[in-house]
This record gives sequence, structure tokens and C-alpha cells, in this order.
Amino acid sequence: MDLDTAPLAEAPTGLVVVASADVLARVRDILAAEYRLQVATSQAQALSLATAAAPSQLVVMELDVQTITAVDPQAAAIQDVTILAMAALAETRDSDTGNHLRRTQHYVRALARKLSSHPRFSAVLTPKNIGMIFKSVPLHDIGKVGLPDRVLLKPGKLTEEEFEIMKTHTTLGRDAIVQAEHAVGVELDFFTFAKEIAYSHQEKWDGSGYPQGLAGAQIPVSARLMAVADVYDALISRRVYKAAMSHEDAVAIIAQTRGRHFDPDVVDAFMAVKDTFHAIAIAFSDTDADLDKKVAYLQTAQIQG
Repeated sequence: MDLDTAPLAEAPTGLVVVASADVLARVRDILAAEYRLQVATSQAQALSLATAAAPSQLVVMELDVQTITAVDPQAAAIQDVTILAMAALAETRDSDTGNHLRRTQHYVRALARKLSSHPRFSAVLTPKNIGMIFKSVPLHDIGKVGLPDRVLLKPGKLTEEEFEIMKTHTTLGRDAIVQAEHAVGVELDFFTFAKEIAYSHQEKWDGSGYPQGLAGAQIPVSARLMAVADVYDALISRRVYKAAMSHEDAVAIIAQTRGRHFDPDVVDAFMAVKDTFHAIAIAFSDTDADLDKKVAYLQTAQIQG
């Protein structure tokens, strides 16, 4: 089923979700085109190498995403830039700044590295997977491109109906990535982590989150890491509508919700690397100019809306 005609998200009966299906379709197409470009570039390089090689040096090779990266580092750079550009497009539409993407990437990687030797996480958090999770993090809120301005840009508290619409950004993001995956016709590990993070980063350890109400180990590891990183950054960051909370207060809140909002082991890892989180927050802090640009955009969007 085409993205333009498929249901964009599950919503309560009688709730109309206003979303930009054409924007989500473009997200899908960009992901698919970017992957095809990597394959074509790498195939051309492989052909060039094969032409220059002696017959005894030739081997048969199945071209996969890891081979693409090894054969053509430039293709990997294209992938990174494409992901960040798409994610930055989503970030322009809400109160977050672009530095939110950079901070959360580094938070998640710090947590993943700390947990990589833990028996519950070592199978998932291999060096290769940590690298793919790091790349996937900027897509966590890509579904926000499908939310109506009246909800996404509302300065005050959302009504119950508006919050139900807001919650659909998880499903919208997952669906866009699924459609991209179908378009290229290949299942990639990168897409797996991107889907997990986009769809499940708002789940809570006690099952009270959304969109599925998953609990405990049902929540993908990548999404559990993203949940801590996202909440920490929301607490310590200045926004158009709120002042920043101190690092110490943010750490205390995350510690208090251990075993309720967050995986206890992930919180323990967070406590062990909390100084690293603080250093990342400082290194990629928002400037007054960043916030001024965001204020100007939000004011314009609200006037036009």
C-alpha cells in the first residue's frame, strides 16, 4: 500500500489526524534514493577495480551495506549527511534546535558504550551496532513532519485530543522508514535501529508509554537508550517556552524514575556517565542566536497558520 493512501497512524475513534502525507512520501523517497546512490557508486568502483586487476586477483563478492561503506567511504558520508538533513528538516518544525540532534547522538553513544559489556546488552551493543544506532538517533522525531502546526507549535498545554495527535509522530516516523525500506527492496540493519528508535522512544519501562504500551524488555534496547537521552536533553535545554533545568536536577529526576519510566540498568549506566552527559551538553549547547532563529520561525509559522 502506498504511503499516500495508507493510514498514517492509529488514532482513537472519531479523531482526525491532519498530516502531510506528501512530505512523508518525500522522506521515504530520499532514503530510498540515497541507498540506491550508494549501491550504484560502489558498483562503479568495484567494476573499475575489477577492470584494472589481473584475472588471478578477481573474486566474487556479494555487495551489502557493509561492503558499500568499505569500498566507498564517500558513500557513507553521503548517508550521514542525508540522515542529518532529513532530521534537521523535522527539527525546524518544533521548539528543538539542531543541536538537540547532536547532543542526543552523543548521549546515546555514551550509554551504549557503557552498557556494551553488560550481560543483558552485550549481544546488541556491538561496536558495529553502536555505530548504526548513533547514525539512527537523529531520525527519532522524523514523524513530526506529519503533525499539524496547530498541535506541534502550540505554546501552551495540549488538550487530550491534541496529545493523541502528538503521539502519532512515533507511528508516522516508523511508517516513513518502513516505506523507504520497501522502496529499496533490501532489509538493512540501519533501518531496523531507525525504526525501533522512531517508533518506541516514548515507551516507558512500566508500560505506561506509547504508542504500544510496551513494558520492560519488550522495548527495544536502542529505544531505551534514546528515552533517557531525550528526556535528559529536554530537561537541561533552554526552549522558547521554558528555561533550562540544571544538570543536577535533571540527573535527580532520571534517578527518581528508575524502574518506572526507564530501564533500571540504563539509568545505572547513565549515573556512571552523567559527567560525560554534562560535557556533551556544554559542547553542543544552544546559543542565543539559535534560540532567536527558533523564536522567529515559530512566530512566523503561527501567524501563517
